[in-house]
Amino acid sequence: MSPKVLIADDEPNIVVSLEFMMKREGYDVLVARNGPEALEVIRREHPNLVLLDATMPGMTGFDVCEAVRADAEVRDTGIVMLTAKGRETDMARGVGAGADVYVTKPFSTRDLVQTVRDLLADKGSVRQSA
Repeated sequence: MSPKVLIADDEPNIVVSLEFMMKREGYDVLVARNGPEALEVIRREHPNLVLLDATMPGMTGFDVCEAVRADAEVRDTGIVMLTAKGRETDMARGVGAGADVYVTKPFSTRDLVQTVRDLLADKGSVRQSA
């Protein structure tokens, strides 16, 4: 079974690009276009990893990340925070909210694919040994 990756972003161009890239890598892709929808999909579908935009309508990515980490059912979900906010305070907020990795836009697609692979490998070994 292929790992499930949720793309949570309100920018249609980014969603299309990320969706194409993740499908090409063989992942099952889910999409959410705002914060509340992202949280609902995470709780319903239990994706292996979330590509989470920090600034979305309804609920920020930071808020979604904190809610996921506080929920015992989904707290082990891998989270890659994607954002245009590259200041150190923003990065600290993302890591403080529980993001596994913080990636600033624009990002290298090759680097992002490798980050996803690495994080899924790390999370997979944790799940298998638990």
